[in-house]
Amino acid sequence: MDLSLLSALNAEREARRAAILVTELANGRQRLVRETEAEAEPMSDELLERLRTGRSGTVERDDGALFLNVHLPPVKLIVIGAVHVSQALAPMARELGLDATIVDPRTAFATPDRFPDVPVIAEWPQDALPKLGGFDRYTALACLTHDPKIDDQALLPALQAECFYIGALGSRRTHAKRIERLEAAGIGAEAIARIHAPIGLDIGAVTPAEIAVSILAEIVAEQRRDRRRAPQTRPAS
Repeated sequence: MDLSLLSALNAEREARRAAILVTELANGRQRLVRETEAEAEPMSDELLERLRTGRSGTVERDDGALFLNVHLPPVKLIVIGAVHVSQALAPMARELGLDATIVDPRTAFATPDRFPDVPVIAEWPQDALPKLGGFDRYTALACLTHDPKIDDQALLPALQAECFYIGALGSRRTHAKRIERLEAAGIGAEAIARIHAPIGLDIGAVTPAEIAVSILAEIVAEQRRDRRRAPQTRPAS
């Protein structure tokens, strides 16, 4: 690979931006297509589909075969709350290739013993999130504490960022109160509608493990949805 091309690819990866390295198999010529450039490409449909699925592969075209090497940032899953659901969620997330981190200022809960092999930050979200690089479009947030003093510290910056998934645990009544607080903090209705609440797909989940499954299923569904499609607002509860 040309060094300038490698440098450009590394810069995109360092900035947590997606890109596709396009190689002409007949002659080895290569070029880099950044995610922001894909829609303007002649083969935009193929490139956008690859960015959505993250799958590399060969494409046959009239002017020759191409290999599309897709580079997506690893998905960060930030879990607010070192609770029972989080204990089930973290190892499942790892199996899905999600880079999970637990954040909870309550040191009695946020311990390595309760979360082996998962990073745990026993700090308030407003202090922990900058250390995690904040939010971007490859970040999912799951707020699970039921404590607005903790959850809201993560929800507010997440709603002002491009993270692809935001979910919050709680009943519809709890979420109605959450909406009131967010509106009072200046968050608009369109942004608030991005919150998946009650969190998780409706599969009738009861146990912590079942709730974890429903949350991860919802995250995967959002992760694979075309990012350029207009956001789908959730029906009013």
